[in-house]
Amino acid sequence: MLALPDKWIWDSWYAHDGDLYHAFFLQAPKSLDDPELRHWNVSIGHATSPDLTNWNHLGTCFQPADGPAWDDYTTWTGSVVRHDGTWHLFYTGTSRAEDGLMQRIGHATSPDLHTWQRVGDGQCLDVTRAPYELTKPPDWHDRALRDPWVMPDPQGGWLMVFTARTAGTQDTNARGAIGLATSPDLDTWTLQDPIFIGGFGQLEVPQVLQISERWICLFCTGKDHWSADAIAAHGPAVTGTHYLIADDRRGPWAIAPGPFLDGSDPCKRYAARLVETPDGLRLLGFADRPQGRFEGFVTDPDPVDIGPDGLLSVRIQ
Repeated sequence: MLALPDKWIWDSWYAHDGDLYHAFFLQAPKSLDDPELRHWNVSIGHATSPDLTNWNHLGTCFQPADGPAWDDYTTWTGSVVRHDGTWHLFYTGTSRAEDGLMQRIGHATSPDLHTWQRVGDGQCLDVTRAPYELTKPPDWHDRALRDPWVMPDPQGGWLMVFTARTAGTQDTNARGAIGLATSPDLDTWTLQDPIFIGGFGQLEVPQVLQISERWICLFCTGKDHWSADAIAAHGPAVTGTHYLIADDRRGPWAIAPGPFLDGSDPCKRYAARLVETPDGLRLLGFADRPQGRFEGFVTDPDPVDIGPDGLLSVRIQ
């Protein structure tokens, strides 16, 4: 498993350089004692593996900026892509001046996947118009714009999906959204309408990939963030990872029918990612609270099967 003796590990994302898998993950010192403090004492770690099981830890590769800056408080979950020989990291940032309550997305580049340099001041995307929430609402804990997942656009350029919320007076657990932005060059981003709204109060850590003839958008959510409609259609409520389905990566998207992909109460694994390997799909996520206390390491990968209907199931080993 991907673990450190002196740090908790949680959200992770992955890249492959042709030889090794590179894991990037949120980490915080266990000397904090209270794992709930980890979010505000975070940096990004880096490790490599030939097989997603045996890991070589390379230390911290990115962390909050020296203040004052838009990302001087936290650098949270993101994704990594390669273009024209350069690696690009997209990440979530918050500032101390806003008490970490307003999230924005940043951009950094690297020649080697370990040494990263912000592009300008780093910030590349903010939410600036409806239907997105523009400020922290009174009935939610933050203004969401986080967890960017960047991928090539089949029509040219690049697409970014991210965790967001929409404004409105409906059930707060029906305002969760997967946001969208587009770019011609990975530097300049244009905010677009969300590709999906509803079902949950938040759809965290989205990941979009094509499986056979269908597109899926992985997401995670907590049992307390299910809407009444989601409970009626997919319940009982659990905490963990599920997915949306579509015939095209631009949608329209719908919550996948059938059982929740990888959920439980209490939560065993959260913020899971699908990684494509020569032996098929593998699911990795961090050990949350399977026995009631926070564990804070990334579990070994489990195989994911694709049914004849194109739906996914996890084969627990």
